[in-house]
Amino acid sequence: MELSSKSEYALLALLELANAYQSAQLLQIRQIAARRDIPERYLDQLLAILRRGGLIKGIRGAKGGYILAREPRQITLLDALRCIEGLDIVPSGEKNAPEATERGAIEEVWYNAEQAANAVWQNYTLQDLCDRVAARRQLDYMYYI
Repeated sequence: MELSSKSEYALLALLELANAYQSAQLLQIRQIAARRDIPERYLDQLLAILRRGGLIKGIRGAKGGYILAREPRQITLLDALRCIEGLDIVPSGEKNAPEATERGAIEEVWYNAEQAANAVWQNYTLQDLCDRVAARRQLDYMYYI
């Protein structure tokens, strides 16, 4: 399993919004795009999906921008991935043909793998991700002293 660039960009944008959340700072697309090296047009599409999914709010106008709809501790990474990718996979019902039985077995294993991955994504929030980034920066800083 690999994280798509679509999901990676969305998580990077959400991470940027999570960092700005405590100061109630609205971030504009061009700010997020420049900080995270994401193409603006693509980011615009991703933010629209996240807004429709209820994870962020968009404020129009010259001083407008985007902000998280909830606290970073209340948004799990699974919430973000479900919004962007639609992660829930449900195995199809088995049929009588031998090929269908084999496919059903494969789908069943894939479903179990997806459920395990979803459980991990559910255990981490945007705040956890922010904390991990801060800890890594601290380690990098300490390493170079």
